[in-house]
Amino acid sequence: MQILNYKLYYFLGVGGIGMSALARYFNHYGKIVYGYDKTESNLSTQLEDEGIHVHYDEDVVLLKKIIAGYEKEEILFIYTPAIPKNNEELVFLQQKEFKLQKRAWVLGEITKQFKTIAIAGTHGKTTTTTLVAHILKTAGINCFAFLGGISQNYHTNLLLGDANDANAFVVVEADEYDRSFLTLHPYISVITSVDPDHLDIYGDKNAMHESYSQFASQTQKDGCLIVKKTVDNDLNIKDKRLIYSLNLDTDFSANSINIVDGEFCYNINSIIESISHVAIGLPGLHNVENSIAAVAVAQKIGIKGDVINKALRSFKGVKRRFDYRVKSNSIVYIDDYAHHPEELTAAISAAKQLYPDKIITGIFQPHLFSRTRDFADGFAKSLDLLDVCVLLEIYPARELSISGVNSQMLIDKMTIGNKFLVKKENVVEFLKSQKNEVVMTLGAGDIDSLIEPIEKYLKSMQNI
Repeated sequence: MQILNYKLYYFLGVGGIGMSALARYFNHYGKIVYGYDKTESNLSTQLEDEGIHVHYDEDVVLLKKIIAGYEKEEILFIYTPAIPKNNEELVFLQQKEFKLQKRAWVLGEITKQFKTIAIAGTHGKTTTTTLVAHILKTAGINCFAFLGGISQNYHTNLLLGDANDANAFVVVEADEYDRSFLTLHPYISVITSVDPDHLDIYGDKNAMHESYSQFASQTQKDGCLIVKKTVDNDLNIKDKRLIYSLNLDTDFSANSINIVDGEFCYNINSIIESISHVAIGLPGLHNVENSIAAVAVAQKIGIKGDVINKALRSFKGVKRRFDYRVKSNSIVYIDDYAHHPEELTAAISAAKQLYPDKIITGIFQPHLFSRTRDFADGFAKSLDLLDVCVLLEIYPARELSISGVNSQMLIDKMTIGNKFLVKKENVVEFLKSQKNEVVMTLGAGDIDSLIEPIEKYLKSMQNI
């Protein structure tokens, strides 16, 4: 495979979830891998422990030393669109006319070797992708997987298989940001949702839907397109496809849904093979729906119901997706990556469903000024589901501030009484003044740096 013919692989933004999986992939094949990232994280530290060279300063002098002795065509430079355009290393590489490739292009090149299963969607794709990979691994099917989160079963975002097997699968999370998923031409495509997002890229919902329609059309003719019922309605897909839903009359759905000992138990209706007495330990009806999509994929490649049932029961989920950090009779602490109004609604509703008599305290860090502006009313409505809402200031990521767009704007739109704007460094002190029963951290920025301090405090209060 040509993508493995380079001698040096250099990543700008190596600590990102998608970039780190690629770095691990090349490192696995014995390649020399270097990378820059703005901040050190648990993930970047793991990369270093695995033999990948990571630095955290924009250092052109160091970059020159790293690439010295290599010809231009021997180096693959990979960058993420999240890297600022004025990044010193990026500017240097552009000025010297080195060839730079986006992460999406590299992933697209890797997938050409395998039968690709690609899961796209505004939300639901990470859990569904990870679950599909887990079902394939449980079934003993040779597969690789590039995941958009850290699997709790495998403790990584990269699963490896045998590349010499002509029938090997690769399972990938198909990212709609920057139209990245259009580098893929999957054997099986799944679309879980098309709620508006990334409007800073697309401009409006219609343009985003056009890209999803194009992604759907790139499914191989001998393959299969699987979409949720609402997606089918929104995109008005004309091509042959299979449709799933939670509980509608579709090709795949669920019935007899009950909660037993904190687990969702249900039956799956399927045009291929219905499965009875399914159980999944993930909370929320949205995860039941995600599991239906995963089952549809598994059945299309011939996996039988008993194996699917075993995989669903053993699936532990994804880090930062309704991730229990503390769980006792007196206090529960859940961390979740939710950063879109629909995701917030799903996570908070799941907590309320599981703990109907408990006070739900949510600590939310909005992600991006443009997303906060575009969905301000939706965020306010979602956050009003909480009993107590703690808002942090907006995490800017790749953006500059937008006048008038801030967390106070969201507070002003909310209707609940217990709403507070708190500095990130003061959150633990704030919790000390509250009655903490169910605490949730929510967001996609650097709110994850609060997880350990909050967990430590709540455990100390409960002697857990």
